[in-house]
Amino acid sequence: MRLLLDGDDDHAVHRAAYQWADPARGRITVDPTPHTTSPAYLALDVLRAMGRDGFSHPDAERMSTDPAWRAVTCWTLACGLDEVIVLRAHRLTTERLRRLAAWRADTGIRLTLLAHTPEQADFQRLLEHLTAAGLVDVVTVRGTAAVLEAIGPAATGRRAGPPPRDHAYRLPTLPRSSVAAFRADCWRRQNTTDFAHTDGQYRAGYAAARTWLARTLPLQPPRPEVTEGAGHPAEPTLFTLQETEALRLFLARLTVSSPSVQHTVARVRGAQAGFLARSLLLNVPDDLTSCAGPGLTTVPLTPRVVHTITVRLPNPLRAAAIAALLFTGTATSLLSMTQIGSVDEDGTTVAIDRDSRINIGEPPGPRHLYAIPPRARPLLRAAVDFRRRTPRTADNHGLFANCFGTTPRFEALVADAGLPVPSLVHPHEGDDWHTAARCWYLHTPQPPTPDVLPRLVESRT
Repeated sequence: MRLLLDGDDDHAVHRAAYQWADPARGRITVDPTPHTTSPAYLALDVLRAMGRDGFSHPDAERMSTDPAWRAVTCWTLACGLDEVIVLRAHRLTTERLRRLAAWRADTGIRLTLLAHTPEQADFQRLLEHLTAAGLVDVVTVRGTAAVLEAIGPAATGRRAGPPPRDHAYRLPTLPRSSVAAFRADCWRRQNTTDFAHTDGQYRAGYAAARTWLARTLPLQPPRPEVTEGAGHPAEPTLFTLQETEALRLFLARLTVSSPSVQHTVARVRGAQAGFLARSLLLNVPDDLTSCAGPGLTTVPLTPRVVHTITVRLPNPLRAAAIAALLFTGTATSLLSMTQIGSVDEDGTTVAIDRDSRINIGEPPGPRHLYAIPPRARPLLRAAVDFRRRTPRTADNHGLFANCFGTTPRFEALVADAGLPVPSLVHPHEGDDWHTAARCWYLHTPQPPTPDVLPRLVESRT
């Protein structure tokens, strides 16, 4: 740890410390709130330096000392914070220094304290406080020039304000056709520009399906049961439980970043065509636009959306809860069943085992699987870490405890986030669309032609 002694209280030193900070690159400068010795206020000052200052407005959630410091630790680990400069270190109490020492020990950050100690007695008292707090490995730097050199150059290329607004090409209303006629109907009804964008989404779904099938499913389908009589085609074979779960996750990943319902429909129709090319029949709900789930009642986690969440919700649990509502598009009653262990180690998927919670003792069914977008993964990792650091917590406990409970608390959470949540504005009963998807092996020597597909769909619905 470094201790920078600015005996002259030079304004250039404070200015250099502020200009050095660059949260996007893991460097922050913390300026403790004056006229208070509360450890909780210091934690909020750290969160504000990270850019998470949503607690400053009057109706925001208040965090006590321990939860606030847990939030600091979790955000530090999740977002890759490396270096910290704390100003006014000569005014820090022993308890505040202990919190800084614990933060440093838990995260491995490089901690620098900048103090103004013109007298030797002030310096001696600061050393005593540091020793009492367990900060004994201190390298002291004196003098304005040496302190400026130790701080380093100012950050470059920083961006002021939130990221730019999101933009996606608006697709027209798509035909309610099956996969056999969807692309041809789009070509007949749309102009050249609209069809080019629609076909781009269709081709993306087709390519994603072919890639996923090549990596996930065996080259040879399971052997069908022997049928009586010659010349009768074998009955299609339904996907197994494990294959169905993998299919649900694939569909969630395919559509979680979709900017509109029309984009989702085009991607799903393309994926159905990709499955059919491998003699697989992928069946989804007929009218996707009336369903809920990924790509239909979700909001893409763009840089601007993530920026809004992190700035307005400094509590990792609250930030992850809103993010989960946005990227799953599911009902709060189902999302509230999410357990701490439901998030995989890499933070890429959430598995909600609803059947085991409702139908106790019955054989398990496929879980509700949702893909976590890359920009939301630090939020989920921070929330899981926050819950695991909470005393008396196990992996089977609820991840979003006290987030979706009482109506006033939940309404306050949504108001703090400041983002529209489609699954709340347009609630849907029943399962999400991707959990109703089914797939069969067709056991045909060649992929079926388009005129055969409608009969197959009709026979399986």
